[in-house]
Amino acid sequence: MAYNLLKGKRGIISGALDANSIAWKVAEKAHEEGASFVLTNAPIAMRMGAINNLAEATGSKIIPADATNVEELEKLFSESQEVLGGKIDFVLHSIGMSVNIRKKIPYTELNYDYFMKGIDVSAMSLHKMLAVAKKLDAINEWGSVVALTYMAAQRTYPFYTDMADIKAMLESIARSFGYHYGVEKKVRINTVSQSPTKTTAGTGIKGFGDFFDYAEAIAPLGNASAEDCANYCITLFSDLTRMVTMQNLFHDGGYSSTGVSNEIMQKMGVEE
Repeated sequence: MAYNLLKGKRGIISGALDANSIAWKVAEKAHEEGASFVLTNAPIAMRMGAINNLAEATGSKIIPADATNVEELEKLFSESQEVLGGKIDFVLHSIGMSVNIRKKIPYTELNYDYFMKGIDVSAMSLHKMLAVAKKLDAINEWGSVVALTYMAAQRTYPFYTDMADIKAMLESIARSFGYHYGVEKKVRINTVSQSPTKTTAGTGIKGFGDFFDYAEAIAPLGNASAEDCANYCITLFSDLTRMVTMQNLFHDGGYSSTGVSNEIMQKMGVEE
């Protein structure tokens, strides 16, 4: 059911790779709720995905951009305003990559060149995106920026290695930039800390399947799906959350507030 929550709003959605990705679901939901938007991703990611199908289904234009390149981001925000006919109302930052994880390098033996690449792609890209938008005055007052994160920024998950540190930086950027952008332009910036989700990126992490089942057994509501996350992002883009900014918002079925569940205790053979 659609509610026209984004009727008349314009946006930029990054990171849609395939139908399993959260950004893809966000685009579908934003379209249902009446928004117009452009899709963007790095050229190499676009070659790997099926973003053209999403663009056709949502009537959206694709503007390729490397989120680590300031000049390309300037082109993205400028062209987006031309295509959409005005300033931007919402932005989704759904960008993450760790070469160390891809190459299965242990956290205590990180390749620092790979680490820096991960920081640039997955965290500093948010700062660059926001700095460009602010410089160009590309986002309307009361606009909303949402970046996707994970609870490993607060707690240790050994399999998440350097991405845990990178996500902590991402969340800090959202808070710090959220203050300045809020004071000057009333733009709100939040991060959404999502459940483990069966996306292309998520399932590439070693031991993901076992952890997905573990989180499912801990969370009172179970793991939140990509579609559920998309619905939540839509509310953050809407005018219903105008006073929410600089927050890290857990969207995980209650996992982050649960110490242990009866189900896990029973699996361990502990009687209630």
